[in-house]
Amino acid sequence: MPKKITPLTELQVRKSKAASKQFTLFDGGGLFLLVTPSGGKLWRFKYRHAGKENMLSFGSYPEVSLADARDSRTEAKRLLLQGIDPSQSRKNTKALQKEVAKNTLEAVTREWHLKFSSAGKWSEGHATDILHRFEKDIFPPLGARPISEIKPVDLLKVLERVASRGALDTAHRLKHHCGMVFRYAVVTERAERDIAADLRGALPSVKNGHHAALTTPKTLAPLLVAVDEYEGSFPVKCALQLLPMFFCRPGELRAAEWAEFDLENAVWEIPAGRMKMKQPHIVPLSHQAIEVLKALQPLTGGGRYLFPSTRSVLRCISDNTLNAALRRLGFTKEEATAHGFRASARTILDEVLKFRPEYIEHQLSHTVRDALGTAYNRTTHLEARRDMMQRWADFLDDIKKLAKPTPISEVA
Repeated sequence: MPKKITPLTELQVRKSKAASKQFTLFDGGGLFLLVTPSGGKLWRFKYRHAGKENMLSFGSYPEVSLADARDSRTEAKRLLLQGIDPSQSRKNTKALQKEVAKNTLEAVTREWHLKFSSAGKWSEGHATDILHRFEKDIFPPLGARPISEIKPVDLLKVLERVASRGALDTAHRLKHHCGMVFRYAVVTERAERDIAADLRGALPSVKNGHHAALTTPKTLAPLLVAVDEYEGSFPVKCALQLLPMFFCRPGELRAAEWAEFDLENAVWEIPAGRMKMKQPHIVPLSHQAIEVLKALQPLTGGGRYLFPSTRSVLRCISDNTLNAALRRLGFTKEEATAHGFRASARTILDEVLKFRPEYIEHQLSHTVRDALGTAYNRTTHLEARRDMMQRWADFLDDIKKLAKPTPISEVA
């Protein structure tokens, strides 16, 4: 007759002490506590399946209580009654969880992003911006969910939340890129369809228009004066001072790296991977630009970026930082934007300073072709552009001296 086992009590389990050799405390029904010489208390369940003896671990005490271990034993016995091996069932569950983890929205998005960015589909800055938008707005509420289980209404709620903070354009961009992710999930057999397509017309339309720009010396000057008096972050102030001098795309400046600058030879060489047109670009540096860069260098010159994020030096400032600084200076988005400095320079260089259009277009990194239709390379007209950039910086200084720091709304 088998020996009757008295079930354990919580007190027995808690007070059990380690000995020179491991020993077991039986609870009955195959469950026992293995006490090791090092003091570990491990729950084990012994059972037979298909004529073979097996062992299953339920974890360690006190993380797994006596009651928890008994619940696990009950579940294991339930599986055995159905002819299922509990150990194999656990392996299957882990394999399924691993598969689900590979198919979450975040996992699929990162896979898609790596595939497209590695293929050179986007510039480095654009690729960084795309992933940052997902990390900020999509991953927190939806990233951990299997992509196949996300419904249109789930995505809509997230996009509406983005739009409600005044970022309607960002919401539309996110919807577009989510659509790309879902289509990628469809072709890789992890989703049935593109749910973003169901949201067509669900968000208000973005009003199309040009970037707000100040295109006369009289309207541009007050903004330049205000920038010089900016009391926020010093790197952001430097960025706002350099942007009108360089009139590059804001993303090109935000992600600028110190390794790209040669102050001795007065050039900034932007690699093709960071340019919208996928061609390397040269920005000649004026004396004024070099002064700003030398003032900034002691603060951020030890890192990668000229303008590192305050959250992580491994990332540059966000696409909203410069526009937010303009708002802080009192200029509305209808009056001035970071991108608008390009239009300011283009108009004034042409209409006021009378520079040749091809110099201006080339410095704007627009594709300029010769009479045979061949695109000019990055060094074309370089000396002429160097002279233009210095005269442009001098002109900006001159109009600041003549300006009064009045709000743009008061400028006639």
